Amino acid sequence: MKKPGSGGGGASGDKKRGRRSYGDSATDTPPRKQAAKKDIFQIFAEKVRDHKDLESRWAILQETRVEYFRGKDFVSFLRNHPELKDVLESDKNLESEDIANILLRKNLIVRCDRVVKIVRPGKRKLSTWPAHLEIFPDQVFSDNDAFFAWTFVNRRPLWQTLLAFFWPVLTLAICLFPVYPHQVKLLILYFCAGLLLLILCLLLLRALVFGVLWILLGKRVWFFPNILAEEATLKELFQFLPKKDEDERPKWTARLFYAVVAVLVILLLRHHAPDEAARARYQRRVSNIIDDVLEWDPRLALSGIMEKQTVFNGTDSENNVTDGSEGSTEKISQPGDPEDGRELYETEDGPIFDQHEAEEIENVEETDH
Repeated sequence: MKKPGSGGGGASGDKKRGRRSYGDSATDTPPRKQAAKKDIFQIFAEKVRDHKDLESRWAILQETRVEYFRGKDFVSFLRNHPELKDVLESDKNLESEDIANILLRKNLIVRCDRVVKIVRPGKRKLSTWPAHLEIFPDQVFSDNDAFFAWTFVNRRPLWQTLLAFFWPVLTLAICLFPVYPHQVKLLILYFCAGLLLLILCLLLLRALVFGVLWILLGKRVWFFPNILAEEATLKELFQFLPKKDEDERPKWTARLFYAVVAVLVILLLRHHAPDEAARARYQRRVSNIIDDVLEWDPRLALSGIMEKQTVFNGTDSENNVTDGSEGSTEKISQPGDPEDGRELYETEDGPIFDQHEAEEIENVEETDH
């Protein structure tokens, strides 16, 4: 038989234990929130994209400029650089296809396909790196003529940040060009003219090399092949090595025809070339124009304006005389003026108005002779 106070004592003990446990939990410090850890596949994708051994190009994907790579290049790249998989920690033993499929599911890459799927006339196969892409319906990795574009924004290098900062400064400097000192204008003129001449000489040289090698050897060789490409990066723009010729060899009849045309154009230009006198006249004319631009000085311009103003004021003072009264002037008749009424006779000593005096002067001159 239980004592009457035993039940109450157990309940009060439970309340005390519950009170103590609540107090202990209340006094405990809450666990710190762990910082959100960056996705390891995001880090892996950034390292792969920044690696120079993975060959990639730029193209237009639905009116957006993207950087893309080929599936077979991705497989060979991971095979040659297995150390990059260490970033994946527990998933570093996955195959290249599995890693690519995870990147596709995480929307770090997207599978694309070429827009032009037929061989163009005059070519043997499709382009290795197409300039226009479209999204492929089945987002599964494949290394058979499959292309994959990066969907995340790559980290901006330091030179791009500096360029974005100095670009407005450069724009403002161009707008303030009219107020520059004359020597600074000449320096900018020489720099721009030299840069333009360098670009024109480079384009002419690469066209000349292409034409000679195409006619003689039947090969298409373009030095600086990306210099006129719109989708080329700054690194690809100054690539010196020529592209590999993927087109079929031109026919000898076409090469012979363009060789004859080139010879005829050279002979025509040589026949109609200006002679030495015409060249000297043209050079003298051009030199005078350039000298006027280069030797111009604001001080000389201001002195010329002052001289013209002085001559103009002196002419006005000779043509007008004052009679002492304010605002009244009397015009002096000039020789040959219709209002004068007298006839003008020209002699060696100057113009005179009397006919008899002119005849006497002529008689004296005849007598002296």
